[in-house]
Amino acid sequence: MKKSITDNLYKEGQAVCAINAPLERLVIRRYVDRIYYCMFLDDPERKELALFERELTSKVPKLKA
Repeated sequence: MKKSITDNLYKEGQAVCAINAPLERLVIRRYVDRIYYCMFLDDPERKELALFERELTSKVPKLKA
């Protein structure tokens, strides 16, 4: 039986942001072949982003009330 290898740093459903657009909050929707498919947290109707792990950061900015 094959071992399941999980080499991803971020989990599905985790909030992240792109390094080149740190104010855009994203949510990991799916991880396939070392590519993260992310939805915009504030606007789920926008087109998804496909990003590599090196393009993401887990330091998500807080929303100002």
